[in-house]
Amino acid sequence: MKIELGFNKNAVRMLTGLIMGTIVMLCIMKGGLALLALLAVVLAFAAYEYVKILNHKGFYPSLKVIYATEAVLAAIVFFERFDLVAATLTICAMCSFMWVLFVGRQPYIANVATTLFGMVYCGWFPLHLMFFRNLHNAQYSSGLGFVVLMIISIIATDVGCYYVGSRYGKTKLAPTVSPNKTVEGSIGGAICAVIAAEVIGCYLGIGWFLSLIAGLLCTIFAQIGDLCESLLKRDAGVKDSGDALPGHGGFLDRTDSFAFTIPIVYYFFKYFVFKTEWMTTALDFIKGLGQ
Repeated sequence: MKIELGFNKNAVRMLTGLIMGTIVMLCIMKGGLALLALLAVVLAFAAYEYVKILNHKGFYPSLKVIYATEAVLAAIVFFERFDLVAATLTICAMCSFMWVLFVGRQPYIANVATTLFGMVYCGWFPLHLMFFRNLHNAQYSSGLGFVVLMIISIIATDVGCYYVGSRYGKTKLAPTVSPNKTVEGSIGGAICAVIAAEVIGCYLGIGWFLSLIAGLLCTIFAQIGDLCESLLKRDAGVKDSGDALPGHGGFLDRTDSFAFTIPIVYYFFKYFVFKTEWMTTALDFIKGLGQ
């Protein structure tokens, strides 16, 4: 009976993962409204789960303010009105203070702080995926291939961490936050991520060195993102962020590795692969010094 239940649990987990992966990849490949719709769903669930986690800790961030901020930022990102980002974050930050002032409750400072953090963590960070997907220049028509590189590197990190850690793991990586994670598993995940990045980078034609850096950035920040979400859950005394995804927990549990990785890798590719004018000028200047 135990074997049957274990099989059913693993089967549900695999089926959920397959469905999720298919939907995500189709939306990323399509881009535009399809990707925006995907992000809207993920951001809505992630924000809800984030607030519920904080409620267990005795904090009460405003879900309404976070949702409003996510909606405005999503529209700005979709229409590429980057000039409005600073104004939006400023106004929404003020709204979080006003919410606490008029309808909030104790602890006031913590509620304001966690509302502000929720805007960024559950909204601004993930929305960088739209920027990433829309990257283009004369050499590359879109950022699709680079988004795939990031996703595969993160998956390779998870696989490497799990298998190497379960077999060879002895040294605890962060025992107070995530007791099951080990240094050996972390290194194994990093090696797998770099190999994956090198393979895909070779196909994209970005060179081994840039692929190496991309792989390292993906694995480092994927693992940091995972640990940070574990920190939130452990501090609040909850095991999973939710139960919306059968066999996987909540949306935050499945996207924690991407929260920090997406913006970091996006800026790396934007400024070092999709070379902008200032980067080209800087490189020319450095080359000139060596002549």
